Amino acid sequence: MTRLPLALVVVLALAACGRAGPPVAPQIRVPAPVSDSRGVVEDGAIVLTWTNPQRRIDNTRVRDLTEARVYRTDDDGLVQPKPALLAQGRIAGYREIAVIRLAAPAPAVVQGDRVRFIDREGLRFGRRYTYVVVTEDSTGRVSPPSGRLSLTFLAAPEAPPAPTVEAGDGEVRVRWQRPARLLDGGEPGPLTYEVLRGPTTDGPADVVLAIPAGETQTLDKTVENDRTYYYAVRAIRQEADTTARGEPSPRVAARPERTTPPAPPANLVGTPSASSVRLSWTASPDPSVGGYVIYRGGPTGDLVRIGSTRGPVTTFTDRDVAPGTYRYAVTAQAATVRADESARSNEATVTLP
Repeated sequence: MTRLPLALVVVLALAACGRAGPPVAPQIRVPAPVSDSRGVVEDGAIVLTWTNPQRRIDNTRVRDLTEARVYRTDDDGLVQPKPALLAQGRIAGYREIAVIRLAAPAPAVVQGDRVRFIDREGLRFGRRYTYVVVTEDSTGRVSPPSGRLSLTFLAAPEAPPAPTVEAGDGEVRVRWQRPARLLDGGEPGPLTYEVLRGPTTDGPADVVLAIPAGETQTLDKTVENDRTYYYAVRAIRQEADTTARGEPSPRVAARPERTTPPAPPANLVGTPSASSVRLSWTASPDPSVGGYVIYRGGPTGDLVRIGSTRGPVTTFTDRDVAPGTYRYAVTAQAATVRADESARSNEATVTLP
């Protein structure tokens, strides 16, 4: 009987069992490491944020992450922090401080792939805290550790007193005082600020302006007239790679309003008939105009208001007019709470026989 070469036997055996190539190494199927961890000292805690990986080490899509784990170590900051080495699914030399199950992440907050976790456990001012994050999928495969994130737990500034606000036409000027102390009683050095703005006294507020050190006032020109806004100011301390945000000040209300009248209408013309006068004019170029006010008077003396129109109407008929000579004028009226009127248009004189 003819014997087949050994190499050919192996090839045929592999083909028979349907194997298309070498097995995939388990280590390249683990989730990729977290690469964008950030931290800030805020409201007496350290706030960590990161993005959970969307890919595995082999660049395939990861769709079954089940949890993220946060590890921490602390020191006096005089030497390099401990290396982050993964051993049996844990970070050697670090303490696990949180297991965030992505299906029920509370007290962490997860929005899409973004995670926000607040660490308040046993923090001491002046200590350096180093964090590492790993993630795990449904089969128990653990990602490599994230890069180390180190922050010094700084004493944040106290909240500034309530700011003062001055509302104008499409703008609000905000002024505030520098905080006198840090939370640990120390003297604050250079501070920057964030101006926050919200629609209510106690709801969410967004940072609308970042203010450099040394400045204690700003002008917010991103507001609309006839709306009420609530402002607060937060002081920020920066040292080395650590940012410490203080608590916001109490909120104060400001309501910007238009303070200048609209431009007047022009080219007023009056056309008489048997007992009425038809008026027409060129509209005011001001976009804030909500209507027009019509005035009438005799040959001499003051003009009095006799009617109005709503924009964009630029005609008006004065009816049941007795014979005689009359003077007419029109003003533009702003569609605002103040309803400011413009200067009067040219006068149109009309005589009815």
